[in-house]
Amino acid sequence: MPELNLILLGPPGSGKGTQGERLQDEHRLPYYATGDILRAAVKDQSEIGRKAQEYMDRGDLVPDDVIIGVICERIQDEEASDGFILDGFPRTVPQAEALDSEMERLGRTLSVALLIDVPDDEVVRRLGGRRTCVEQGHVFHVEFDPPAEEGVCDVCGGELIVREDDRDDVIRNRLEQYHEKTEPLVVYYEGKGILRKVDGARGLDEVAEEIRGELAIARAEGEV
Repeated sequence: MPELNLILLGPPGSGKGTQGERLQDEHRLPYYATGDILRAAVKDQSEIGRKAQEYMDRGDLVPDDVIIGVICERIQDEEASDGFILDGFPRTVPQAEALDSEMERLGRTLSVALLIDVPDDEVVRRLGGRRTCVEQGHVFHVEFDPPAEEGVCDVCGGELIVREDDRDDVIRNRLEQYHEKTEPLVVYYEGKGILRKVDGARGLDEVAEEIRGELAIARAEGEV
């Protein structure tokens, strides 16, 4: 069977991480979240990891060429020989173009760019409703998973707070950044004929089933 090289796209709060982990289990493929890859490279102290650490230690953004290098280290690993699932990269069209160049150099191609589409108001509802325990980090949600006692963690009794990055203004800013910098990737991958779109506003199981259907169609059409 041809390798499955999959990119996950979607706004913050769209459920990419959850669906990525499900895809990892179903297809037995490595799931690479960009932040995790960077941290692992730094921990391993590979040459590219040391370069990334220099930028991170200064509080600077890690440049595209370093991120590409870190990702290419992973996708060339034996565990990714049958494919991979990439979440959090690329974030911009220039990053996508750089990734395409590296994939071509490796003699490989991307199979599917999967967009998990969620409206802004639903993102704010999901992320803005989260409450986090200050003691042990347990997470609840005022709608989907409320604590038995408002403001109190069911597990350890710690105080539940709204994290800084779960404030409405911060969420809206993240969405603005997504629409400005990342959403153009939808057009980019549409132009390459590999974009597949699912409705991420539905339940997790429904979204997972729609993803299975889209991948089955892509496979039947010879894209995978």
